[in-house]
Amino acid sequence: MATLILPGEWIKNWEKSGKHEFVQLCKELTEKTDHGNETKDIQAALYEVCSQVVQGNLKIDLVSAVLGEMMELRDDLPSILADVFCILDLETGALEEKNKRDHYTHLVGACLSFVPEAILKERLDPETLESLGLIKQAHQFNQKIVKIKTKLFYKQQKFNLLREENEGYAKLITELGQDLSGNITSNLVLESIKSLIGCFNLDPNRVLDIILEVYESRSEQDEFFLSLIKSYMCEPITLCHILGFKFKFYQEPNEETPKSLYHIAAALLNHKLIELEDLYVHLMPVDATIVEEHKREISEAKQIARKLVTVVLPSEKSEDKEKEKEKEEEKNEKPPDNQKLGLLEALLRIGDWHHAQSIMDQMPSFYATSHKAIALALCQLVHLTMEPLYRRAGVPKGAKGCALQPLQNKRAPQPTESFEDLRKNTFSMLCYLGPHLSHDPILFAKIVRLGKSFMKEYQTDSRPEVKDKMEILLSCFLSIADQVLLPSLSLMECNACMSEELWGLFKLFPYQHRYRLYGQWKNETYSGHPLLVKVKAQTVERARYIMKRLTKENIKQSGRQIGKLSHSNPTILFDYMLSQIQWYDNLIVPVVDSLKYLTSLNYDVLAYCIIEALANPEKEKMKHDDTTLSLWLQSLASLCGAVFRKYPIELAGLLQYVTNQLKAGKSFDLLILKEVVQKMAGIEITDEMTSEQLEAMTGGEQLKAEGGYFGQIRNTKKSSQRLKDALLDHELALPLCLLMAQQRNGVVFLEGGEKHLKLVGHLYDQCHDTLVQFGGFLASNLSTEDYIKRVPSIDVLCNQFHTPHDAAFFLSRPMYAHQILSKYEELKKAEKGNRQQQKVTKYVAACEQVMTPVHEAVMSLHPARVWDDLRPQFYATFWSLTMYDLAVPHAAYEREVNKLKAQIKAIEENSEIPLNKKKKEKERCTALQEKLQEEEKKQMEHVQRVLHRLKLEKDSWLLTKSTKNETITKFLQLCLFPRCIFSSIDAVYCARFVELVHQQKTPNFCTLLCYDRVFSAIIYTVASCTENESHRYGRFLCCMLETVTRWHSNRAVYEKECANYPGFLTIFRATGFDGGNKADQLDYENFRHVVHKWHYMLTKASVHCLETGDYTHIRNILIVLTKILPCYPKVLNLGQALEARVHKICLEEKDKRPDLYALAMGYSGRLKSQKVHMVPENEFHHKDQPARSATPASQQNGPGSAGKPAANTSKTEEGGFEDGDRVKDKSQGTTKPVNKANSTAAKVTTSNGNGALNSTKAVKDDKEKSGKEKKEKKEKTPGSTPETKAENRREKQRDERAGKEERLLREGKEKTPKADRKLDEKSGKDDKAKAGNGEPVEPARDAVKESKNKEKGDRNAAIATLKSPNPRSDSAESERDHKRRKLDSHSSPSHSSSVKDSSNELKDPATKQHINFNSVARSKSREREVEKKDTESVQGRSKEKKEEKERKERKRDHAVNDREASQESKRRKDENGTNSSKNSQSTSPSCDSPLTPEKEKTKRSKSSSKEKAESVKAERASSGGKKESRHEKSEKKEKRDSAGGKEEKKHHKSSDKHR
Repeated sequence: MATLILPGEWIKNWEKSGKHEFVQLCKELTEKTDHGNETKDIQAALYEVCSQVVQGNLKIDLVSAVLGEMMELRDDLPSILADVFCILDLETGALEEKNKRDHYTHLVGACLSFVPEAILKERLDPETLESLGLIKQAHQFNQKIVKIKTKLFYKQQKFNLLREENEGYAKLITELGQDLSGNITSNLVLESIKSLIGCFNLDPNRVLDIILEVYESRSEQDEFFLSLIKSYMCEPITLCHILGFKFKFYQEPNEETPKSLYHIAAALLNHKLIELEDLYVHLMPVDATIVEEHKREISEAKQIARKLVTVVLPSEKSEDKEKEKEKEEEKNEKPPDNQKLGLLEALLRIGDWHHAQSIMDQMPSFYATSHKAIALALCQLVHLTMEPLYRRAGVPKGAKGCALQPLQNKRAPQPTESFEDLRKNTFSMLCYLGPHLSHDPILFAKIVRLGKSFMKEYQTDSRPEVKDKMEILLSCFLSIADQVLLPSLSLMECNACMSEELWGLFKLFPYQHRYRLYGQWKNETYSGHPLLVKVKAQTVERARYIMKRLTKENIKQSGRQIGKLSHSNPTILFDYMLSQIQWYDNLIVPVVDSLKYLTSLNYDVLAYCIIEALANPEKEKMKHDDTTLSLWLQSLASLCGAVFRKYPIELAGLLQYVTNQLKAGKSFDLLILKEVVQKMAGIEITDEMTSEQLEAMTGGEQLKAEGGYFGQIRNTKKSSQRLKDALLDHELALPLCLLMAQQRNGVVFLEGGEKHLKLVGHLYDQCHDTLVQFGGFLASNLSTEDYIKRVPSIDVLCNQFHTPHDAAFFLSRPMYAHQILSKYEELKKAEKGNRQQQKVTKYVAACEQVMTPVHEAVMSLHPARVWDDLRPQFYATFWSLTMYDLAVPHAAYEREVNKLKAQIKAIEENSEIPLNKKKKEKERCTALQEKLQEEEKKQMEHVQRVLHRLKLEKDSWLLTKSTKNETITKFLQLCLFPRCIFSSIDAVYCARFVELVHQQKTPNFCTLLCYDRVFSAIIYTVASCTENESHRYGRFLCCMLETVTRWHSNRAVYEKECANYPGFLTIFRATGFDGGNKADQLDYENFRHVVHKWHYMLTKASVHCLETGDYTHIRNILIVLTKILPCYPKVLNLGQALEARVHKICLEEKDKRPDLYALAMGYSGRLKSQKVHMVPENEFHHKDQPARSATPASQQNGPGSAGKPAANTSKTEEGGFEDGDRVKDKSQGTTKPVNKANSTAAKVTTSNGNGALNSTKAVKDDKEKSGKEKKEKKEKTPGSTPETKAENRREKQRDERAGKEERLLREGKEKTPKADRKLDEKSGKDDKAKAGNGEPVEPARDAVKESKNKEKGDRNAAIATLKSPNPRSDSAESERDHKRRKLDSHSSPSHSSSVKDSSNELKDPATKQHINFNSVARSKSREREVEKKDTESVQGRSKEKKEEKERKERKRDHAVNDREASQESKRRKDENGTNSSKNSQSTSPSCDSPLTPEKEKTKRSKSSSKEKAESVKAERASSGGKKESRHEKSEKKEKRDSAGGKEEKKHHKSSDKHR
């Protein structure tokens, strides 16, 4: 108590100043209002003064006088002073010093005049009171106190209870139940109640209980009773106990708590007359029971869902039904009565959100609102809260709506006036409501409309100060959509209007927000609530029921059922439907047709579900064989195309998904884009186009649409517009193009990896085809401004975006066409002139203005040396034009017009069609017909302008600073080959462009060389193609062959189109065409030889590819051969060779690779049907016998020898042609034109186009290669092993003699002697291998093989030869070449004598420039001399042979058998046409034989004996000098075969031993 200490000076100078200071202090303390602290301070001051008196420091009378004055300051000061005396009484009573006690007693006695006795008796000790004289005896006083306390606290008062006397309570009830409409107030009634309590001794608690009972029955009088209770009640806890007893009464098993009790409890809570925590403990059930019940509901719901999904047997079904019935009966016996929920409902009804929220927080999520009454009460509260804002911003135009009466409760949530106010209470109320907003569709619609109003404000209001608030509100609306709107839609029964209303809000969100909401809805929402779990299971069951019965016949009925189901639970339904479609693709058509009853929201959800299904990480996008795309992906892609075309679904999400996949380096999903573009825009990409379709594709847009595609997709205008808008709005057009162009190579080099080559090719084709299709869509649908604005220049595309050149030009081409056309129109308007010449001039000027920057831009695409031969102008012209620019497809236009005329006629004749429909159809057909005719006219004018422009440009196209060969190489490499495999139209364009360049008489362009390079080396091109590229490459070759075939078939056509054209010059000058004379041109007959050579080269390449065994080679060559079938093969023997190889493929691949087998069988059948159009070789090109005898062996025309003369006869082109001019006159004077032309053809048509190489280098290379190959062959041959070296030397001498003996047999077409065949075959194999690799080969060897194959062809019609025409019959030449081959094969270790011989033959300077033709006279005289010598030598050798025959017969048999063993297997292959395509690195012929070793031994022995007998008889025939006819030869062959059979046994053992 001694917190305030008085200063010592006040005590010392009390009378002077201390008294005054003390009084002043007390005045200040009494004036202070410090919430009770002032009392403590006064007590401390008084205590200090009094204690000073007790201690004797101050006089009693002075202090008592001051204290008496102070009593006037406050009313309660006597009480305060009494408290101080009480404390001092305790302190002094405990002291031993009596003087202090006396001072205390005297002080209190002095103060009795102003401190009441009653207060002192209350607080002071009885002994002190006795000493003061206030009581007589302390002992008696203590006894009295005990009696009073006992009476107060321990004696029960006998109040009048109800059972004792009813009158008081009856009056109380009458008082409370009276009419309260008058001036009766709670205060008046309270006074009456007090009187009744006092009069009848009523129990106050029982009175309170009766007040509550009456309030319960008159709950509408809230204001009166609440104010009465507030005035009557003393403590809140008492009221809580009374209410608790009331609730306790209704907690019996079959009792139901009345709503009025809930109402008064809620009202008392709302007015804070009781606390929720105090009342909550009296309510049942306890919270733990509620949580358990909620868990049980979830588990039951999941169990029901499981039962619905799983298949249940009939017996199990009956048991389950019985159990369910039992459970239902149990529930009926014990109806639940949750008092907490009842109180919650009452709180919500009166608008006490604060207490209601507290109760809901005690329960599991959405447990409270799962009860409909509570949900509706909360909905009503939300209605009232948001009413003002809805009236201002949410009511649609024209809607009236009914106004709601606001709550009278002032403590209820405040109504919202702005969107910001929604955050206070409304959003939290909706979150507690959750999926149970479904009970109030009107509130659902109101919230959605408010959301729409907010989104419009959000999109228009761009003020920075409100941006943050708007973003927060947007996130709130998204949360409400996720947690409340979508789950509520799931619980609504088939409400299409709500779905459409919700779409009105959702369509204002970006698709990213929408798809996230759908994802939450589909994958998370359904698992959080028992009701939603059941709904999901029921939806799946219903979807299964519908899908099982869905067919094309019941689409309408099933579609309606699907529509009804989709209004509420689209995600679950579509998920199931898509899973079915992935398994059964035949469902796609009926499903797509049945989706017409969906709402807009459902279509959007469908798009999301499709994307989610495509992106499913658990599904493999490839089949298990890793060679093809999975069927589920193909099915989904097909569904995408059909659905997005037919229904108005937003495409942005799907397009972005494909873009993201491409960005990630995954090209599988391009299949989707391909399908979508094909279906929506009607642009079909296929390499299986018919020639009519392809022709239509070269016309205008209308012709393309009518005749260019397999399926006539009509009415694509709207869908293609939607696709275009989606691409432009989201800026995806160019990114998709660039990503696809880059991904083509990414498929091979990045994505390929471990994938199967077949799959990589398929993905590459898919990527490329989609790029072509997508680029075509953009070109035909985007406006000029849109296209130019989005596609950058060609150098930026290639250098910055790393787009391949072919794709870059493909994207830029429409832009150039647009620009040229717009510039042309601009120039036409500037100068009005209608003359055609003026128009053409303006067109050329427009082209120059547009293309000049392009010419400069393309310079950066290739090294500078490229432009030494090709001008950028030529390069850009080639890449910028299309087939539309080069030719008008008149036949296609005419065909489509005739179709339309036939349609009109059919419509007129059909009497069943109504007249109005007839009229419409006729008008449509007529309009289409006029459009086509107008388009044809427009294209004709355009083509004329383009051709005129090309005519003006052509002179500056090719510079040829190097050689024509180099020019052609660059043209093929940079222009022709990249573009011919880009698309089918481009393939046709390339062939047409080459023909056009030829027709324009372009300087420095060698047409012959170009065609030769295209046809001569197709192996590597074919091998590097994908499947679709093979189709296009085949189409390109077919078009090239068509041109060649047209020239080949008719001399007049050839003379008209080729005779005097610079492209058919046979002397190549770098300076260009000087008008050359007749000798420089290739005449018609020799051109036919050249064409035969090209056919032969195609056959050789085809056979090579077929025999590799490689999947890609075989597939591609079969595709190419199928494509070129109309023009190739035309020669019977080449066709037979191909047929044999293809038949072999059919046999080998039947069980291994079915796709190759199918291709081969298809080609084989078509090839057989073409046989009737094939001609023998002598009809395909003229084979003149005198011309053949006069032609030197080394200059033979044909694919095997064509490359050799050109390589050996010129050091460089420039020097060579000057010398060629000098000797031209001589050769013309001494040679026939046909022979001269043969030489030029051989010069021009090199086997792989390398005719311009240096001759020295060619000879060296030839030596090295032939040397290596012969060494390898020698190492593999048994004759080269150490054990047989001595025997080989003996055989060599013997073979030389045998060759001389049988020389005469090689005249005409007779067969090669058997003893030398192995040597011929080996050398021929090397040469053919060289030819297969594009190297020049030894012509003489091919000539020998030619004669041998011809003989075989006479004996067996099915055997085909792969050799060029003009077989040589000059016996002198054949003898010399035969000797040289024998030396090459046996004696020369370097195997280069053939090269030396060929170079020695051409030592004459004249022959370095032109192929040297010997005069007829010289060749005849030499032939006679050789024949004479041959006859003499044969006669001499035949005598020697008779003498030595018996002695050497066995040794010779060993050698013959050894050679014939390998010869036989090779000869078999040769009969099937395989020998020509052997590679230079292949092993000896015997290694490739398909026979087993045992069978091979037997066959070798048989063939050796036969060959020996044949050779003996052949020698006899030749010594007699007789020439046999073919019939006689066949008879003799039969005899020789029978003789050979006898000799077979004789030599079998020795030959086996030798082997």
